[in-house]
Amino acid sequence: MDARKAMELKLFVQQLEANPSVLQDPQLRFFRNYLEKLGANLPPAAYGKAEFSKDHTSEGHDDEVDEETPESPDFFSASKSTTGDKPWEEHVSDEEIESEVELDNEGVVPPDNEPPQKMGDPSIEVTEEMRDNAQVEKFKAMDAAEAGDLEAAVGFLTEAIISNPTSAILYASRAGIYVKMSKPNAAIRDAEAALTINPDSAKGYKWRGEAKALLGQWEEAVKDLRLASRLDYDDEIAAVLKKVEPNARRLEEHRRKYERLRKERQERKAERERQRRRAKAQASYEKAKRAERESSSPRTGGATGNFAGGGPGSFPGGSAGNSAGGWPGSFPGSSPGGVDMSQLLNDPELLAAFQDPEVMAALQDVMKNPANLANHQDNPKVAPLLNKMMSNFGGAAV
Repeated sequence: MDARKAMELKLFVQQLEANPSVLQDPQLRFFRNYLEKLGANLPPAAYGKAEFSKDHTSEGHDDEVDEETPESPDFFSASKSTTGDKPWEEHVSDEEIESEVELDNEGVVPPDNEPPQKMGDPSIEVTEEMRDNAQVEKFKAMDAAEAGDLEAAVGFLTEAIISNPTSAILYASRAGIYVKMSKPNAAIRDAEAALTINPDSAKGYKWRGEAKALLGQWEEAVKDLRLASRLDYDDEIAAVLKKVEPNARRLEEHRRKYERLRKERQERKAERERQRRRAKAQASYEKAKRAERESSSPRTGGATGNFAGGGPGSFPGGSAGNSAGGWPGSFPGSSPGGVDMSQLLNDPELLAAFQDPEVMAALQDVMKNPANLANHQDNPKVAPLLNKMMSNFGGAAV
């Protein structure tokens, strides 16, 4: 990168650190969105009042995290908010608040909520005479439609359908009349009846597609019209497609855009949660390490080379060279004779045992009154230790 541009970028970042509200500028929206995609937790000042969601209120402190991760003035931090609280919840920008799509709704009509039209009985057996009668009624309907009498055309086609309820073309023809009458729901019912009889009915798809366009169901309309055009192309289908495809395309682009934004938002939220967990785990680790260091440091009142409550080379309850009671095999009031205390105190097994409060209590009990030795003969923790010590003192084993 050019050195001058690098310096300009550095100055710009310094300006943002000093005044995050600069990011409220609509011209810098792209940069703010980029920072969010990287997982940055921007401060409230980076958002306008209308942009800052109520969800951005803090959720309180996590004591362990706060203890080990001090606040950072760097608002680009991805693991900690500048208030010491948990990371901010999702920032909702204007682009993520789903907006209305600008559509050309010319020609859209209110749905017709009239009772369903009369349909034929598909279970009856259609005779030749019934088919002939259906054809006569169909021709009457065509004449009425050409004359502009659509209600009469519907009546004639209804009689034709009753005579021959197995004809997909009769249902499709009546669906076309209903489309011209701006009755899309009635048209859809007839078109679907035609498609039930003949799944490859181009007229059925055509009129259902046009009916859905009247209802503003642009994507479904395009799907039906394209299928109708593949089955039996005509100029009327092409004209309707030319009108509805732009709306369907806008809706598809709109849906993809917000699906992408929602996915990115979920990914940012998941990343912040991972960072929060890592910070908490790090804090717990540091706390455990600190506790370990404190537990391994020298303690007062009894350290290596002496026993708790006594001076160097003494036993619990007595001072150096003199105990309050006595040890089995020695005279009360005297220390064990002929024993190398430094060797005794450097025995790892003994030192480990002396850290156990139960063992120390037993030793003190025996030192005060050697006769109490019998009280500890069945203790698997104490008896072996007493045996080992007495062997060093030249006394009898427990």
